[in-house]
Amino acid sequence: MNSSRFSGVLAPVITPFNEDLRPDHARFLKHCQWLVSQGVGLAVFGTNSEANSLSLAEKKDLLTMLVEGGIDPALLMPGTGSCALTDAIELTAHAVNLGCGGALMLPPFYYKGVADDGLVDFFSAVIEGVDDPALRVYLYHIPPVANVPIPHTVIKQLAEKYPTQIAGIKDSSGDWSHTQALNELGIEDFRVFCGSESFLLKNMQAGGAGCISATANVNPGAIKTLYDQWRTADAEQLQAGLNTIRGIFQSRPMIPALKAATAIYGDDPIWFRVRPPLQPLTANQRDELRQELAAANFQMPDI
Repeated sequence: MNSSRFSGVLAPVITPFNEDLRPDHARFLKHCQWLVSQGVGLAVFGTNSEANSLSLAEKKDLLTMLVEGGIDPALLMPGTGSCALTDAIELTAHAVNLGCGGALMLPPFYYKGVADDGLVDFFSAVIEGVDDPALRVYLYHIPPVANVPIPHTVIKQLAEKYPTQIAGIKDSSGDWSHTQALNELGIEDFRVFCGSESFLLKNMQAGGAGCISATANVNPGAIKTLYDQWRTADAEQLQAGLNTIRGIFQSRPMIPALKAATAIYGDDPIWFRVRPPLQPLTANQRDELRQELAAANFQMPDI
């Protein structure tokens, strides 16, 4: 695994499915290649990747395929968290062995109300089970979905225990004050990523590392531009433009909307498909999305 730490913009890469609902490797690779060409990293197997609808074997196969397909593993931050400790260890070790730049790790999310010590023990068991000094863990705090938060006390304990391995966090709380507080924890070289580009300018101004955002799947270049130019006089205007596009997608079921835009702008209807229990946008919803995006002058260049 790459020994440096991430910064910048990463996309939780959407996963294409064939008619038999199996992952479409060729389209997945092509989308990752396009994202890399737009200047963003690849947080495959995130929430918007339908990661928890994928098996361990499917994730391992997809990750291997990307690296063998020429994707620089240093750009990969696969989601490796799982409710099953052994699955989390196996997928994280696979990522390390492939040279991935980091691992984005959900807490075990099925059992609610677990003690802080239980979370510390879980992440510790993964780190020690992988047993590789090259491992870089980015914790994944997403209480609106997982309903299991990662408290500051847990983060501090883990960072003290594993200062090399605990590299940062993705904060998908949707609460800017929480992201700001993470930037103020005082942990050396702890990389804080906001979970939406709506907070990107604020996060950079607060000392954050960037964002890992759903809409980086479809609007990567514009988000990367703000990351590159956050210190300029145009930053507020760039942020406002990102917020407009984010609002269009966020007003709909996010994953089907991201896939619909990819299908529409890439002229590839395979991308409309999601894995149950998710449902694709209806024909009317697709038309409305198309119209709103066109009115906002949205583009996906070279998709």
